[in-house]
Amino acid sequence: MVSQFISPDKVGLLGDLSFPFPEGTHAIGRLDNLSEGLLILTTNKKVTRLLFQGKVPHERTYLVRVKGVVTPATLQRLRTGVPIIITGQLEYITTPCRVEIVPKPPDLFAHPRELPVSAPHTWLLITLTEGKFHQVRKMVGAVSHRCQRLIRVSIEGIELGDMQPGEVREMEETDFFERLKIDDYKDG
Repeated sequence: MVSQFISPDKVGLLGDLSFPFPEGTHAIGRLDNLSEGLLILTTNKKVTRLLFQGKVPHERTYLVRVKGVVTPATLQRLRTGVPIIITGQLEYITTPCRVEIVPKPPDLFAHPRELPVSAPHTWLLITLTEGKFHQVRKMVGAVSHRCQRLIRVSIEGIELGDMQPGEVREMEETDFFERLKIDDYKDG
């Protein structure tokens, strides 16, 4: 499914979910069609600006399976910043981030493209405070590892937890903004 309500293409859409979304609902921080995980939806038009374009950086955390075995030297390169190509052919050095090797989560939901466990791979937990187009995929590619699976597990204090694909959970507005660490959200 793509993170939008309408599309000229024949793809799964958010509107296909059995949930009565209010008019004006939009996604914050989209996921591409090869990614999965937490997607925040709101009707407050200020949230995207406050969360991703504000003065205070906000964290996004991803669980990433990459091809091959990641070395300590490669982890350090990812942590300190790597060059990636963004808009056009502009090279950009990513800002420092947190990266650690983690075991495959035991409760991870099934994935149709899941590769055999025997294939050499590494699971990483990457926490960014920026979000360039396909940044995580480009970062791991820049250090010679192909992204095999990408799951957004949190945006600030809102976590995917045990939610399953297509599941929708509503939150009270004050709790929503408190978990996102956004103070100036009213009048959206």
